[in-house]
Amino acid sequence: MFRLRSTLRNPIRVLLILAACIVVAGIVIDRDADEFTLQTAVGQTNDTLQTSEDFLHLERANRAFIDLVARTRPAVVRVTTKTERNTDGLSQRRQMSPEEEEQFRRFFDEDSPFRFFFREPTPRDLNPNPEPATGIGSGVIISEDGYILTNNHVIEGADEITVTLSNERKYKAQLIGRDAGGTQVGGTDLAVLKIEAEGLSKLPFGDSDALEVGEWVVAIGNPLNFSQTVTRGIVSAKSRTGFSNIKYGDFIQTDAPINRGNSGGALINIRGELVGINTIIATGGFSMGNIGLGFAIPSKIAQQVLPQLIEKGKVERAWLGISMRSVNSDLAEKLNFETPRGAHVRAVGKDSPAERAGVQRGDVILEFDGETIRDSSHLMHLVGASEVGESVGMVVLRRGSEEKRLTVTLEKRTEEVLAKLSGEPDEEQQEAFAGLTVENLTSAIAERYGYAANETGVVVTDVAKGSDAEKKRIRPGYLIQEMEWRPIANLEAYSQLVEKLKAENKEKILLFVKSPDGRDGGYVTLEVSTSDR
Repeated sequence: MFRLRSTLRNPIRVLLILAACIVVAGIVIDRDADEFTLQTAVGQTNDTLQTSEDFLHLERANRAFIDLVARTRPAVVRVTTKTERNTDGLSQRRQMSPEEEEQFRRFFDEDSPFRFFFREPTPRDLNPNPEPATGIGSGVIISEDGYILTNNHVIEGADEITVTLSNERKYKAQLIGRDAGGTQVGGTDLAVLKIEAEGLSKLPFGDSDALEVGEWVVAIGNPLNFSQTVTRGIVSAKSRTGFSNIKYGDFIQTDAPINRGNSGGALINIRGELVGINTIIATGGFSMGNIGLGFAIPSKIAQQVLPQLIEKGKVERAWLGISMRSVNSDLAEKLNFETPRGAHVRAVGKDSPAERAGVQRGDVILEFDGETIRDSSHLMHLVGASEVGESVGMVVLRRGSEEKRLTVTLEKRTEEVLAKLSGEPDEEQQEAFAGLTVENLTSAIAERYGYAANETGVVVTDVAKGSDAEKKRIRPGYLIQEMEWRPIANLEAYSQLVEKLKAENKEKILLFVKSPDGRDGGYVTLEVSTSDR
């Protein structure tokens, strides 16, 4: 009794108790009837939720995703490979050139993003009769008669390829064509397989250019051998570049969870169309799996290379013959551009298609084949997608004010012509010292050799025959970042330090160098010839 009176004396407590009773009992005041009505609060909430407009929208969206997955899953397959081992336990890779061997190794290098996606066969069992090495990836059926699109690194070096459909039927697959991504010429890292089957479920191609950042996408594949796994996310960004192993990726970035085994799988828009081939994941710290950074090759690029892969088994790309970089904000301001656009020509190769067309160093390429150029990567993709021997119109801006219309006849992109272009003399080269000739690290050179955008140093352009540098296996493309423990920021800093070392009559110098594709560097000691002192 004392407690009740004490409670009633406190009006705040009374109000709280009444409010709790209303919530628990579901008391409703009917003003017209001037009386209280008791209802079940939980039951009322469920009824309201089930019939609310917001819930119906959610239900329709949920059903749309379920139907989307049901339509598209049968077109995504599991790709299993076997690679025979030698008696020493190492995998045999038949009919592979030294360049292909190097490329294969790069894909599974410790710092390569591909090693988190697809496991390289490793010499686990060093015995006289080792078991074949196996690997698992994904693929997408693109025709009813059995053509399948996947990643080249999924089937690289395989002796046997098996495709398993969503209904668990298995087929031996034939490799029709591949476009490797790890060579200097570069590629898309796509491959086409063929199985003997008819009436298969296929995925239609969608317009990857029409994708918008924030748009819903679905990823289907076989991560960690969990077949037919479906994840959902959004398009996080477009036109991502900078992956040294793939020059022609121009990736779609997504946060749809993808992991090892998703390589070659489908990235699908809400209309059930194939907009990308999942290829790479970025990892951080100790993580070897998904952290929300996945990258897919756009469907537009896949459609560009498919005809050649099916007809020729490989891709021939056109070549313009220039060294270029994207127009930065400083140059854009000088040119009175509202925003940076175009590709700035850094050098023009001798006897190249560009030189014959009249392109000059310092020109800014604004248009190519009627399309406005966003940056150097955009131009590279447009040139690469053009037909060899095709004549294409260009618009260039010369000396900052004069627009010129040129016509260029494109030639075939090969290792030989690229080597010739990279060997062009540079006005900013430092004369040879300790058998090395170097130049500034530019964005174009960094892209060519696979260095990160924030790297500093000078790049080796030539190594004197018979020099100690040649004996120590330093090659053109190596990046010098330190000399005598002093950091090298650019060519100017390097030149000043060289002059100081010459004055000190140094007989040996210590360098810190990195090899192309950004692999870990190391220190090397070089002898300085008498003529350099």
